[in-house]
Amino acid sequence: MPRDTPTRPRYETELAEPVTAFLESQGYVVRSEVNGCDIVGLRDGRMVVVELKRNFTVTLLAQAADRQRVADAVYVALPRPGEPLRGKRWRILRHLLRRLELGLLFVSFSAGKPKVQLVFHPAPFDRKRDHRRRQVLLHETGGRSSDFNRGGSSRRKLVTAYRENALHIACALETVGESSPAALRALGTGPKTRAILYDNVYGWFERVDRGVYRLQSAGREALAEYPDLAEHYRSEIRRLR
Repeated sequence: MPRDTPTRPRYETELAEPVTAFLESQGYVVRSEVNGCDIVGLRDGRMVVVELKRNFTVTLLAQAADRQRVADAVYVALPRPGEPLRGKRWRILRHLLRRLELGLLFVSFSAGKPKVQLVFHPAPFDRKRDHRRRQVLLHETGGRSSDFNRGGSSRRKLVTAYRENALHIACALETVGESSPAALRALGTGPKTRAILYDNVYGWFERVDRGVYRLQSAGREALAEYPDLAEHYRSEIRRLR
């Protein structure tokens, strides 16, 4: 089926008429602007509330959550976005709405009459933990020796547990010169030393003989990029030597 070309409405009131018509087609008696609620629908003793917004905002979520105190079901109605609905942003937003047990309506504005798309109804949310992702998070957090990142930063590459381990190895090679994985492990570089050297993900290391590696210029540049972390490991290596 051809997809509607999204057109942004100028005012939230432009969403009201198609949403009202949609609810009326479902048998609801609809009234607008009732005690702060944008749209209220009644059918057989059941009350639904729809909050209208031109954009997805925290204010919209706060209003919709407040309406849950009085309504049997609460929906948010938004213009159909132009971006792919399977993109990361909308996957997160859909999950958030489901977690808050809110329903979602999209209003498509194209040539002709606006159309309402029911994306999903409000429903109880099963708050199960994602144990696989939890283990990944625990492993990554526990694998870092200290906090070498700044929360919210984006200019410098993040110091992951793997990158930290590779920088530790780079510091050791800078200190002792050409060396074997076993000798580096004696300087505290850890059990993954051989694999990190062999894989050489960042291009920092060079194998000069069987089981012998040295630091390349790219590795020295990386140490200069993370001076605080490099000094931390230089101190550790000097202590162990």
